[in-house]
Amino acid sequence: MDFKQYQTYDATGLAALVKQKQVSPAELLKVSMERIQAVNPRVNAVVRTREKRALEEIAQLHPSSPLYGVPFLAKNISQAIKGEVLSSGSGLLEKNQQQRDSHYITKVRQAGFQLLGHTNTPEFGLKNITEPDYYGPTRHPMNLNHSPGGSSGGAASAIVSGMVPLAGASDGGGSIRIPAGFTGLVGLKPTRGRTPVGPGTGRQWQGASIDFVLSKTVRDTALMLDQLQVYQPEAAFNVPLYDGKYIETCREPIKEPLKIAYSVHSPVGTPVSEKAKEAVLKTAALLSEWGHDVEEQAPPINGVDLMQHYYVMNAGEMNKVISQLEHGWQKNIIQEDIDLFTYALHETGKVITAADYSQSLDEWDEASRKMHDFHDTYDLYLTPTNAFQAPEIGTLTPSDSMVHQIKTISSLPKDKRLALVYEMFLPSLTYTPFTQLANLTGQPAVSLPLGMSDDQLPLGCQFMAPKGCEDVLLRLSFQLEQSPLWQASTVPIIKKKTLAR
Repeated sequence: MDFKQYQTYDATGLAALVKQKQVSPAELLKVSMERIQAVNPRVNAVVRTREKRALEEIAQLHPSSPLYGVPFLAKNISQAIKGEVLSSGSGLLEKNQQQRDSHYITKVRQAGFQLLGHTNTPEFGLKNITEPDYYGPTRHPMNLNHSPGGSSGGAASAIVSGMVPLAGASDGGGSIRIPAGFTGLVGLKPTRGRTPVGPGTGRQWQGASIDFVLSKTVRDTALMLDQLQVYQPEAAFNVPLYDGKYIETCREPIKEPLKIAYSVHSPVGTPVSEKAKEAVLKTAALLSEWGHDVEEQAPPINGVDLMQHYYVMNAGEMNKVISQLEHGWQKNIIQEDIDLFTYALHETGKVITAADYSQSLDEWDEASRKMHDFHDTYDLYLTPTNAFQAPEIGTLTPSDSMVHQIKTISSLPKDKRLALVYEMFLPSLTYTPFTQLANLTGQPAVSLPLGMSDDQLPLGCQFMAPKGCEDVLLRLSFQLEQSPLWQASTVPIIKKKTLAR
């Protein structure tokens, strides 16, 4: 098999070829690695590979596995591979060799994948772009001057540039859906508790973060949900296992009309591009033509307040991570050791009280209650995934003034530290204000490639559903995949533009 053939298949298609003995796992590994070597110097999607080990592991894979022999790249945070470094995008952890597979990777192996390495991510997954200081920026294969988003930007770039048909991703504030929206992929964030966590933790970001995949097709997403859904008794959050097969369910027609709410307005009052609005309005019109009851309505949630409570969690979590590293290493970690955003959150976390943190989680629960009531009326909620097309590399780098404020954040009282954190993230939030709600409520949400910007870069539309209702999302996604609105992700000829500096 050559690359021209390889890139036309999704993971399901490649697995079928292996089962039919038209191609071997070793041949797929060779094609995938050749593609990584050819294009990664330009897109910087992959931070480390393990070709030799992957080749040795082929004999351990089970031919009966549904995705036997398909190449796979994991994300360089939370998706630990035994014997490999997991650095979470940080130079601090450049020697953080893992002693065992994460539970997520165990399930990936059971599905039959070949593990080829790790993709790029911002430090500790904190940003909606993938531009870590330590590894450098990941670039958008459709236009190298632009970012594929984050924090699963490396995964998105790897898929769109043709390295692998799908890749490991995680989503703590939109980090599956944001890059999916920016690059024309399918990006599902499952219900909180649906997929594995750990070992060593029963929750990730208090349940806001969940591991899953990015893919080119709805059927791959459905098949992966079948493979990765789990009941994990030791975890803090669990959801009942789906008793059907998502890969079969996604093809079933929706028999009864759905009631669908939509909004094109940013929940935090920031601008939204006309093209992002247009994608939602065209989708809403098509759904109405199909007989669904569609109306403009947004849930009664104060987006600014909710984001402030989200950042309280971020600050507490980063203070915990840095404090644990300092304790383990018996040394202080200073500002120069970490990304400025990491530093700002760490310093803010130092002054957050237990009461602050508890109140923040109470507000998450209140938002969940309001969304539950909202879904008593509406089956689904439709918004843009992102407010604008993918930003150019460096666009969201903080200004000199902001850098100075961040470096002196430890001199500020608590309320001003929190205000500065909000201001620090606001430029990024302006691009991606729609995704965080589902993380805080625990609902499933999916980004689908249903729009295109004037610059011919993808724009996604996001659907949210009640907890446990991935089946509804997948059925509608499969139907939309057959529609004229679908902007199919293809491997582009990487444009020879001058790289942004």
